[in-house]
Amino acid sequence: MYQEFLVPIPCLPGKIILKKANRVVYVLYETGRTYEPKKQFNIPQRVLIGKRSEQNSSEMYPNERCFEYFPELNVHRSSQETTRSSCLDIGPYLVIEKVIDQYKIAELAKKWFKKDAGLFLDLVCYLIITEDNAGQYYPDYAFRHPLFTESMKVVSDSKVSRFLTDMTKEQIRGFIDEWNNKRDHRTRIYLHYDSTNKNSQAGDLDFVEFGNPKDDKGLPIFNLSLAFDKDNRIPLFYEAYPGSINDVSQLKFLIDKISEYGYQHVGFILDRGYFSKENIQYMDKKKYPFIMMLKGRKPLVRSLIDQNRTGFESSRDCLIEGYSLYGKTLERPLFENSVRSRYIHMYFSASKMAAERERIEQRIRDIHRVLTRFVGKSIRFGKPYTDYFDCFYQDNCLVNFSEKADVIQLELNSCGYFFIVSSEKMNATEAYELYKNRDVNEKLFRSDKTFLGSRSMRIQSNNALEAKLLIEFTALIIRNKIYNVLKEQMKLLSKKPNYLTVPAAIKELGKIQMVRFNNENYLLDHAVTKIQQTILQPFEIKNSDVIKKSNELSLRLKKGIGCLEPFG
Repeated sequence: MYQEFLVPIPCLPGKIILKKANRVVYVLYETGRTYEPKKQFNIPQRVLIGKRSEQNSSEMYPNERCFEYFPELNVHRSSQETTRSSCLDIGPYLVIEKVIDQYKIAELAKKWFKKDAGLFLDLVCYLIITEDNAGQYYPDYAFRHPLFTESMKVVSDSKVSRFLTDMTKEQIRGFIDEWNNKRDHRTRIYLHYDSTNKNSQAGDLDFVEFGNPKDDKGLPIFNLSLAFDKDNRIPLFYEAYPGSINDVSQLKFLIDKISEYGYQHVGFILDRGYFSKENIQYMDKKKYPFIMMLKGRKPLVRSLIDQNRTGFESSRDCLIEGYSLYGKTLERPLFENSVRSRYIHMYFSASKMAAERERIEQRIRDIHRVLTRFVGKSIRFGKPYTDYFDCFYQDNCLVNFSEKADVIQLELNSCGYFFIVSSEKMNATEAYELYKNRDVNEKLFRSDKTFLGSRSMRIQSNNALEAKLLIEFTALIIRNKIYNVLKEQMKLLSKKPNYLTVPAAIKELGKIQMVRFNNENYLLDHAVTKIQQTILQPFEIKNSDVIKKSNELSLRLKKGIGCLEPFG
């Protein structure tokens, strides 16, 4: 919680760090560095001590931690301290609370986190609204928003840290298990499953290892996978596992978990990273159907292209309407010595072919330019140069080089083609549309990393990491529901307004504010605008509901009642 008075920013070069987030500049104090022998780098230990004044860059609004390290600044303390801003942004809260009620997430939180259920939900809201996962900035958010926490108390960043560290595996596992137990297990669903990895700035974590990061910052990573019900558009559960484990070897563990959760009629939609003979055999053993992308550079793919250039690439009978794509279906075994036939769907896209050929040609031009520059010099080239060129040396000097014309031609011939394999009989259009829907899962990962501010995890213990992942997962459930509702609303409008994306909608709803008058009661500042009505309408929130909820929040604030507690 920040004080409502200003103090000078301490002048300690190298020790005071300014960090900008959401138009606010935070002031951090570096208390020291810890050397990690295993990882061979220093980890800075930093404490948030305030936020910089917008009017004067040499001053800041301090928090309580500031006075622990700089007690001399305490002389600036004002006798008029408040615990809450005079202006509260309530619009995003109205929508998030609606989704929480719909999914009964508050009931789960109460059961597993007891008196800290409100703080759990507030941290979820914080991730969605501010798009940040740094707990040290939570008090600033809480100062300006309605809270689920008991008495709407603005807790310190230290309390947030303790909550994350004290959360047990039993609470986390119980929350996820019960979330899945409440899903409908009887209906047939297709399950998207995909993974990403995250950098970690943490200290001693059991499963953070150096691997193959997608966002390489030179830090150790862990992998994060998400299972998503395509039909009901709901995230089901996630898995976190060591950074050195690849996607292929992790799939069978997911399949076992699906069985344990009691999902009986499930089909899997998987990307090429999970393609392996062992995984396909395991899905067959468990009697789970699948749709999977084939790896583009597999010998199988190139042989299929060579054997099936039959003119379907421009046949109107093979056109997949609406996608500028041509497709055909082959029925044949997928592997040698296999007796079971699969349905291999072969696709061709002219625009994809043009783009891929241009990339190959550009790559060859770049390699040719480098090789030309080093002719006559002492050097040895390896991949990727030798993939496309034969290099000739004399006395360790490059004397000449020539294109591998047959290799380049094979790669050019493969441009524009891709393959999807299904275990169940369907045509090329059906398979493509099912697989294409996995884009929703890709958007979820982009949401997690971009909108929830979670490219890196800023924690120092296994417990805190697992707690943050659960909070992120819950935020993802809620945010995905908001995304789907807004997307459906956009379909109904003749124009496609730019305020129906999740970040834009939250920003617009943030303008619905309650203002404290005469230092006592909070009142709605102004009527709901037409744009805000358009955003709220698909959530079945009317103008009268906004007024009613603002009056309710005002009464709760006056009585010091949290939003999880009943009146009376």
